[in-house]
Amino acid sequence: MIQYRIDARDDKKNIFSGHIRQGGSNPSGEHLSFTNYYMERNGKPFFCICGEIHFSRYNESLWEDEIVKMKMGGVNVIATYLFWNMHEETQGVFEWEGNKNVRKFVELCGKHDLYVIIRIGPFCHGEVRNGGMPDWLFGRPFEVRSNDEGYLAYVKVLYAEISRQVNGLLYKQGGPIIGTQIENEHNHSAAQWALTTGISNMWLNKGSDGNSHMLKLKQMAIEAGIETPIYTCTAWGGATTPTEEMMPLWGGYAYWPWIYYEHDRFGEVKEHPATPEYIFRDKHNNTLPKTYNFEPLYKPEDYPYMCCEMGGGMTPFYRYRFNFEYKSVPAMTSMKVAEGCNMIGYYMYHGGSNPKGKRDLYLNDLATPKISYDFNAMIGEFGQVRESYRRTKLQHYFFSQFEDWLCRTKTILPPGSEAIDPCDVDALRYAVRASEGSGLLFINNFQDHVETKDMTDFSIEIELQGGETVRFPADGALQIGKNSQCMLPFQFNLGGIHLQYATAQLITKLDVQGESYYFFVVPEGMRGEFALRSSTLQGEVTIDHGSVRQQGDLTIVTPVAADMAAFQMVSDSGADVHVITFSDERSLDFWKADIQGLERVILTRANLLVMNDQLKFESTNEEEISFSIFPDLKQFHLQGKAELRGKEQNGLFTTYNLRVERKEISFTCSQVNTDKAELQFAKDAFDNVKQVLLRVDYSGDIGYAFIDGDLINDNFGNGVTWEVGLKQFQERLLEKGMYIYISPVRKGSFVNSNTTMAGWSEQATELIADLQSIRAVPVYEVIADI
Repeated sequence: MIQYRIDARDDKKNIFSGHIRQGGSNPSGEHLSFTNYYMERNGKPFFCICGEIHFSRYNESLWEDEIVKMKMGGVNVIATYLFWNMHEETQGVFEWEGNKNVRKFVELCGKHDLYVIIRIGPFCHGEVRNGGMPDWLFGRPFEVRSNDEGYLAYVKVLYAEISRQVNGLLYKQGGPIIGTQIENEHNHSAAQWALTTGISNMWLNKGSDGNSHMLKLKQMAIEAGIETPIYTCTAWGGATTPTEEMMPLWGGYAYWPWIYYEHDRFGEVKEHPATPEYIFRDKHNNTLPKTYNFEPLYKPEDYPYMCCEMGGGMTPFYRYRFNFEYKSVPAMTSMKVAEGCNMIGYYMYHGGSNPKGKRDLYLNDLATPKISYDFNAMIGEFGQVRESYRRTKLQHYFFSQFEDWLCRTKTILPPGSEAIDPCDVDALRYAVRASEGSGLLFINNFQDHVETKDMTDFSIEIELQGGETVRFPADGALQIGKNSQCMLPFQFNLGGIHLQYATAQLITKLDVQGESYYFFVVPEGMRGEFALRSSTLQGEVTIDHGSVRQQGDLTIVTPVAADMAAFQMVSDSGADVHVITFSDERSLDFWKADIQGLERVILTRANLLVMNDQLKFESTNEEEISFSIFPDLKQFHLQGKAELRGKEQNGLFTTYNLRVERKEISFTCSQVNTDKAELQFAKDAFDNVKQVLLRVDYSGDIGYAFIDGDLINDNFGNGVTWEVGLKQFQERLLEKGMYIYISPVRKGSFVNSNTTMAGWSEQATELIADLQSIRAVPVYEVIADI
């Protein structure tokens, strides 16, 4: 057995405030401020969980449900871009209606108690045509992204228009907008001028005039009336970061399709590297002023380490069609928090679809799909919930529940941690965040672009102040499954009982009628074990399935490995404490929400939305829906044809079994040949369902979906099923039908121009395009009025 050791005796963080010129109050007296380590709300640590969604890339009629879906995932701040070329595509003509109605979107966020950060550009990128710059700026007698007065005159008009839209919704006015991002990656990245592609392929400049430009833009935003407590800027890659006036934000991605934007100069296809994102580092430490992807132009301990672009997914580029690993997202979250991050921000949290333009039909970056911006996000282009959503949700519940304790803990690394090679799958990757002897042990066994393996037969000792040592586990060995990661508590106050350690990850807690309930998940490949200091217990631990043993001054509880297990105990002060553990698989069904003024835990495989005195359950192609809830509801009423089929008690939880009437999506599919198919839908195809997902399996280059010549979705083929949401197109589909075209992979392709006339023609040695299957499945919605 390999024994690892980490010295956590120096766990005191030097936390101070008063030097950061950010913050403000709203009319109700709530106040936002910053220390050098975390954001504060009313003087107490506030752990920000920020998720990006672009309102202009989603159907306005569905905004509210998707906003609530994000909140149910644990998000407490929503970030969104305002793309200049989507709002002023034609010079002087601003569009703020329909899917571009930022005011309505922000109001819905506020309705559901979510803060908002608006990213106002002018340059945004976001895989949008010209990075969001209107085409009509090209070639004018000034330099964009600079202090040129000609350019700033147009920016002034843009900012004034944005200000009119958000007036009344700013934090100081009682609204939800707490932050404004200025520009994006200034002096770091750019985008192609789409007007030039295919000929000269000109790019925008990456930004000039440094801090003075960023500060000028901030001044212009304030003068326009966009006054928020927080102003942010992206800081990675040497980007311009005037930290005296803007909060520098960071990020990281495990998939880098931009390195495939063009072939290298020898025409060779690059291999994607194993990124260094999953090696533990300390990013709030003055003795480590620079680390991978973190080269701040300030002392690291002077400002909080905060993120706005952690890879919540990634969009495919034409030259790189990866099969996205959803476990990479919770692993990224764990890494950033272990590194000292107390504000996590995902790009993207929710995918979408590019709108069509009036002047330029397609507004996408030319390396990406024309319509689809699904991004492999935690919530997909048509509201699909991914495994990454369900896993990060558990982390988010923990961060919010225990933010006051967590935000004060300090990152501690074992010697040599940062030197681990990303391709090394034998070296154990671990770190600690601790304060006053209490903390979290982080273990990571995920690595992108490398085949990992189960890690077995090891233990970890944490040396604490006063000569005390915590050993994971007290005897025996640890193990963790491949691609898994975890955060394990030690020296933790469990409702008055001293938890020496747990080989289970804490999710959240509930206080119900004077008793405390703690919920844990046992990481994949690990055996759940709880070591309790016996002197803090009164009487014996009660467990139905599992074992309890004494080892010195510790009482060690090992619940049976099962979907759900529980044990109960009483603290030395007489408080009743319950612990409920879930298997890794069962934990994906875990939800927490305030229902009728009481926090409750719900277990359901369906997607759960709690809003407007209703429970909404979304189920894809499954008419049987069950949910288990604790504490129980007094009563609820099902809408429509959904019916309650049974009710039973399972330990703490009351389980309800529901059923909806099965719906077959009736359509005919005429396959014209191997690469084309025509679909016609029955009149009732879209009745009594929330969504219809068309699932297409194919081999080929790009999948295109059309309605009467109008492209509604596209997909870069990578062997994964292509999904298209159809409900929003139902009127046109019923009238016109739709057709699918698979453009071929062209092997040995070349253009033959050996002619005296204009006789160019493409030739290829082999064409591959094969439509294998087309299915349509319903997404049901069951609504329970409470």
